Amino acid sequence: MKDIKAILKERILVLDGAMGTMIQRYKLTEDDFRKGWFENHTSPLQGNNDLLSLTRPDVIKAIHAEYFKAGADIAETNTFSGTTIAQADYNLENAVYDINYHSAKIAREVADEFTKNEPNKPRFVAGSMGPTNRTASISPDVNDPGFRGITFDELRIAYKQQAEALIDGGVDLLLVETVFDTLNAKAALFAIDEVFEERNIKLPIMVSGTITDQSGRTLTGQTTDAFLISVEHMDLLSVGLNCALGASMMRPYLQVLSKNSTFGVSAHPNAGLPNEFGEYDETAEMMAEQIKEYMEENLVNIIGGCCGTTPEHISAIAQLAKEYEPRKIEAK
Repeated sequence: MKDIKAILKERILVLDGAMGTMIQRYKLTEDDFRKGWFENHTSPLQGNNDLLSLTRPDVIKAIHAEYFKAGADIAETNTFSGTTIAQADYNLENAVYDINYHSAKIAREVADEFTKNEPNKPRFVAGSMGPTNRTASISPDVNDPGFRGITFDELRIAYKQQAEALIDGGVDLLLVETVFDTLNAKAALFAIDEVFEERNIKLPIMVSGTITDQSGRTLTGQTTDAFLISVEHMDLLSVGLNCALGASMMRPYLQVLSKNSTFGVSAHPNAGLPNEFGEYDETAEMMAEQIKEYMEENLVNIIGGCCGTTPEHISAIAQLAKEYEPRKIEAK
């Protein structure tokens, strides 16, 4: 199979869309989150979507297939909250290896089926490594600015467990995503580096930050170019932005990345901003119209969707991507 780095120079690659949005369509109950694995677990589990890779693998498999059918080149594993830190909320730290391993296996299986049927369009699996629900840079206690809810080392250990399980499950690359605190991301990158060294392997790495509002900064206060400088010491496949903003609001920050990055640039924005019910109203056509501007300006190498996006959105984006050249990746 052709190397993803080589393909990245030839065409714009399409990442899949939202997992949570698709899961909501199935209207699952508490029983679906327990089936066969957690039937006697004492905490409520509904909403812990990563568990569905164990309890309802049929649902996760079907969602991956829908996105590949829509034109996605890369599927993200169902592991956004797949660390001991995030799973501690459900008292499920012990399930972390299984969550990541089986999530990777499901995505791998579907990707291989599609690659077999379309060898000229290989499908890839990205191990999704979310930001956790703690921050290493700022205090959760306004009365104690020096306090931290977690240490760098605790994050490193948690991310290392996740990375090992994702690699065991057969991912092609690792995606450190929705980075609101770059120190968390650096712990993830440090952990990934450790695993690579110990196993004598190397997989491509994507890093994707999130600009939390129109100030153009991450939650912990970094500008886009500061975020890039913080992670560019690593040999990355791409650096990009996802979540928080819709496609039109994300554009100025992608321009900064495109101008300054020596790596590929990725973007997977939300389907606009949520309405008062927390739902996303942007249709596939509306979103594609905004993303077209990215491509006309030659800003991206990888494009997909985050919250509120569906296979319909990805299909519209994939059709557009065929018509445009990827951003040139060259050392500055």
